[in-house]
Amino acid sequence: MEPTTGLILRRITQTELSVSAHKLATLILDAIAWKDGYNGLPRGTAAFTLADLASKMGISRQYLTELLAELEASELELRREKPNGKFAPWLFRFTAFDTEGSDQDVASGTGDTSLSKERNNKTIFSGQITISEASNVFQTCWAELIKAAKRALPCWNVDTRVIWDRFLAFNRARGNDRVPAGYLLGFMRRWRTSPGSESRSAETPTPQQAADPRDRELNDQIKAAPSGNRQFHASDLCRLIGQAAYEARVLNVIRQFGCPRFTAMLAVHGRAVMAGEISR
Repeated sequence: MEPTTGLILRRITQTELSVSAHKLATLILDAIAWKDGYNGLPRGTAAFTLADLASKMGISRQYLTELLAELEASELELRREKPNGKFAPWLFRFTAFDTEGSDQDVASGTGDTSLSKERNNKTIFSGQITISEASNVFQTCWAELIKAAKRALPCWNVDTRVIWDRFLAFNRARGNDRVPAGYLLGFMRRWRTSPGSESRSAETPTPQQAADPRDRELNDQIKAAPSGNRQFHASDLCRLIGQAAYEARVLNVIRQFGCPRFTAMLAVHGRAVMAGEISR
């Protein structure tokens, strides 16, 4: 029988780990995709950047590394890989359950999949997509789904609008007027970046979005700090003001603009450049 959320959770509680390692294992478990179509991930896999994981745990990156090593050495056999490029999220899975087989003593019942079925807990592509000549992705329900799913896929650093436009062009070329939403997820999974194609690390606002003064303000701050130098900017700023103050600035931007953490980091770096705290 295949592993489920309940099975892994019971094994986590039965495994000898530090309190923090237990919490980290549970956090990773909560993000695991069990059904095809959830979060754009392979079954049994969760995706996080180390910065995001450290932030959710409220600990330093150094301590996070120690906890990950503890989980890797434990009976849970946590493994991580980064198949989609240097700056893409890490993919995590508990490999101890890859060969569980049909052990009836530890296997969960058929109804033990509540977390994986909660619609608000995962990203699911369902319904039909109408292929339209004048379709703006930000005026559809698909923009947020694309942004949520792409973070663990080969197109993780491609603008949402570019993914959508290329998906429409792909289907128009084949004469498709209406396709299942799952086709969009499959298209993203098989993404191939062609020479000269538009690929950006941060979402660039559309003209409609840029009309909002707050969006313009956020965009101006991001422009001051190119995303290609973000690791250097983060290191320089942390050395100057400390890790805690850096995290506080990032959280402040997230609260102010309601933007993703990655975007907030770029804005923080841009503000620091404009204030002369770090160099461009």
